[in-house]
Amino acid sequence: MDNIHIRCPKCQWEPDGQPYWQCTCGTMWDTFSTGARCPHCGKVWEKTQCVIHAGGCNKWSPHLDWYEGLDDVVEKLKEEIKESWLVPAFER
Repeated sequence: MDNIHIRCPKCQWEPDGQPYWQCTCGTMWDTFSTGARCPHCGKVWEKTQCVIHAGGCNKWSPHLDWYEGLDDVVEKLKEEIKESWLVPAFER
């Protein structure tokens, strides 16, 4: 997971962990600390807006597009799962 960087896919602005995002329920939080799920009401945001007042571009992008390096992590997990299938169940 060390290879994952979070940044706006449109302008490359990087969030700093501050609670810039506001849910429709009024809760302010850092959307990347919860995977885009509001910690108060549980709403999951499919898109994330880049924060203009913190130096971003104000554009919306799919939340998962903010995670650079995620594809590599997914491929590694797929390989680990595939390899585990090759081990007989009684040896696991």
